[in-house]
Amino acid sequence: MFIGAERWNEVDPSWPDSAILRFIPGEDSGTLDFFVAQVFGDSLEELPKEDLLAILTANISAGRLRALNAERSLVDRAQEEMVELVLSEVVRPDVVESWSFTESLFNRDEIDAEVATIPNAVLEFKAWLNWDFITSPQSSNPTLAGIRTAILGSLWVTLIAFLVAVPLGVGAATYLEEYSKGSKLDGLIETNINNLAGVPSIIYGMLGLAVFVRYFGEITSGIAFGAADPSTGNGRTILSAGLTLGLLILPLVIINAREAIRAVPRAFREASYGLGATKWQTTWSHVLPNAIPGILTGVILSVSRAFGETAPLIVVGVSTFIVVDPSGPFSKFTTLPVQIFQWTSRPQEEFQRLAAAAILALLFLLLALNATAIYLRNRFKRNY
Repeated sequence: MFIGAERWNEVDPSWPDSAILRFIPGEDSGTLDFFVAQVFGDSLEELPKEDLLAILTANISAGRLRALNAERSLVDRAQEEMVELVLSEVVRPDVVESWSFTESLFNRDEIDAEVATIPNAVLEFKAWLNWDFITSPQSSNPTLAGIRTAILGSLWVTLIAFLVAVPLGVGAATYLEEYSKGSKLDGLIETNINNLAGVPSIIYGMLGLAVFVRYFGEITSGIAFGAADPSTGNGRTILSAGLTLGLLILPLVIINAREAIRAVPRAFREASYGLGATKWQTTWSHVLPNAIPGILTGVILSVSRAFGETAPLIVVGVSTFIVVDPSGPFSKFTTLPVQIFQWTSRPQEEFQRLAAAAILALLFLLLALNATAIYLRNRFKRNY
């Protein structure tokens, strides 16, 4: 249920009966019921950041303005972020009450009666899980909030984890299965890999905080390369999170890759040696190609785990509210699981329903990854 004004005389009966297109407050205006100019030309997205800041300053309370500045200085925010703030804080109507689908079906009379008691209230059906929800950034207004920024952050973090874990994991598995001589050191490495696979994920978060955020902070924040984002100079970036998740899934990749390599028949190796191939030629041309189905399955399942992780990212320093899409490995970020956690922590029912929609989106993405693993396993499967 929303409250809003569509015509000028709904704001003040003495004003003309004409449609409200957009409000640009003057320097002295302090509330939503007074505007000194009405502009019918440029869209809100085309206004400069200074004008957007003036709109915010004129139309929200001093306390709310201080709260927004405390989160991050309004002067330092990008123009796109200021547009989202104006939309959520000034332009769009407020949600007074919301009801679930079940309540809408069985309690419609009670809902209509409550709507009738509120002036200028409009009852509107809203599907929380829709295309706008997928493509919109986060917002403090539940009617505008979406998961685009969270999905992009998840993809960035997962990509870095993939690039770290897969080469190291497959390389380590190849060494342990094909080149290891069974020494005490090799046995110690195998034992530690098996133990690391069962370590709680939050421990990896603490490791990432100590190593990637603090010790290597100048590298992971981009300061060492002159590419740092001013708001992420402390190392709490996509790169730190991706490296942390890469360490998290590395033992899983190694274990699955070893099983896949071990499943390649010994006869393939002996036939290759009999033709004069070296050990590396045999491994590269015969063992690894035949182990691809198992390796791919293990990699995708490991990536699925990284995509759904929350605890290590919170420890590393993921942002819980961000409306700017990540632009590189040195950007600040949020992820879909963290976004869900943040929404479930909010007291408003609307954010609870947003969280439910985001959970469905996350579930769909994980099912898609698992289905891809099954398809690739069957696609490259070979019977010996």
